[in-house]
Amino acid sequence: MDLGLAGRTYVVTGGSGGLGRATAEALVADGAQVVVSGRHQESVRATTEALGERARGVVADNADPDTPARLVAAARDAFGRLDGALVSVGGPKNGSVMDSADEAWTAAYESVFLGGVRLGREIGRELEDGGALAFVLSSSVKAPLAGLAISNGLRPGLAMVAKTLADELGPRGIRVNGLMPGRVETERVRWLDEQTGDAEAAHARAVETIPLRRYGTPEEFGRAAAFLLSPAASFVSGVMLPVDGGMLRAL
Repeated sequence: MDLGLAGRTYVVTGGSGGLGRATAEALVADGAQVVVSGRHQESVRATTEALGERARGVVADNADPDTPARLVAAARDAFGRLDGALVSVGGPKNGSVMDSADEAWTAAYESVFLGGVRLGREIGRELEDGGALAFVLSSSVKAPLAGLAISNGLRPGLAMVAKTLADELGPRGIRVNGLMPGRVETERVRWLDEQTGDAEAAHARAVETIPLRRYGTPEEFGRAAAFLLSPAASFVSGVMLPVDGGMLRAL
């Protein structure tokens, strides 16, 4: 199926690694142009070099209030248009509610929550009819994850913001959706497994909770995200899509 991505331009935050990079790769593979952002110059440069001439990179932090304007300008300067964005950011610090200090909550709020809200709001203002936003969330939107109290607290709120933004931007022909990844083979998930003290056992326990009996790949997530951003999903909006192999038990 032709997703209709050829010639379109998307911003991908957190695009220099993990799920963001996988989405940027899927978009470019289907003919789109991308502006990827990340906090580290080396990883941003490596990503844009790998993606080729239809990619540009911006070193930026989602928590910085200037980031949305810089990304919009980069897309327009490089490619002359902006058709949407994937809003992704690295997961917050692990820990329990009782053991997570105020500073950890505040830092995560600035990057994961407020940064996401700001990016969606400011990029949403720049989009025209046919534009699309997608937020990378987590299965913690639907069910808490052990040891990830901060994510459990912030991700559901951002999902509701995305749902509300779909209502607000819909009349202008702009779609807003969210993706809820489960256990996908990224550095973050491998690190979380390692934090248990026995990564192999943690992996095995997690696989038993997934009906497909395996972790997902970043490429599988990237293809799902590219579809939601594409014109092929032109009547899909306000959806929080699990990409988890069936792990979530809630509807």
